[in-house]
Amino acid sequence: MMQKGKLYLIPSTIGESSVNKVIPSYNVEIINKIDTFIVEEIRTARRFLKKAGILKPIDDLTFLILNEHTKFEEILNYLEVIDNGNNIGLLSEAGVPCIADPGADIVKIAQEKNIDVVPLVGPSSILMSLMASGFNGQNFAFLGYLPIDKKMRSDKIREIERNIYQNDQTQLFIEAPYRNNQLIEALMSTCRNDTMLCIACDVSLDKEFIKTKSIANWKKTKFDFHKRATVFLLYK
Repeated sequence: MMQKGKLYLIPSTIGESSVNKVIPSYNVEIINKIDTFIVEEIRTARRFLKKAGILKPIDDLTFLILNEHTKFEEILNYLEVIDNGNNIGLLSEAGVPCIADPGADIVKIAQEKNIDVVPLVGPSSILMSLMASGFNGQNFAFLGYLPIDKKMRSDKIREIERNIYQNDQTQLFIEAPYRNNQLIEALMSTCRNDTMLCIACDVSLDKEFIKTKSIANWKKTKFDFHKRATVFLLYK
């Protein structure tokens, strides 16, 4: 009986950081054993694979699209080649697959089909931000995006802040980069002055910025994080 292939979860660089800085050489060895990749966007996937040093001609590879517009029924057959002994790579657009990133549905299908799922080591801005924040790394929650509506967002921030104090839990969330400054202003107008806020921008890049201050001290700080990839963390 032919041995099944595996589904490899392949991290990519965050932004334009060097591959050698954040991606182990072992990952490149695995990439060179794969002909089919599930990706969010073909153009950026091709660019990353070339930067990573893939040896196969890019045009000989197969790319399957999985993003927010992909319907679930479209991905049901994506893993068929695994039955023939071929490996598939689920390649993140930035950072690690399935964490603030599409891909969980594919992994769920793989688990249901008893396919080996192999997560590879790579950069996660969420975990790296938590590591550098000084906040509780034993009890934390990642919340994704907060509401855009101002009142709903303020209500959510108050709920988040209650969780910090009631549950001793670090709260992490993100925002569309062009709305970063508005979110920070909402945090400063809603949170207690003694609540701690960590702002982690461009993690793993040359222009990385990670600072933890109280809300009161952030109010004294001039800031502009417009269009910078940012993780926000709140704690007490």
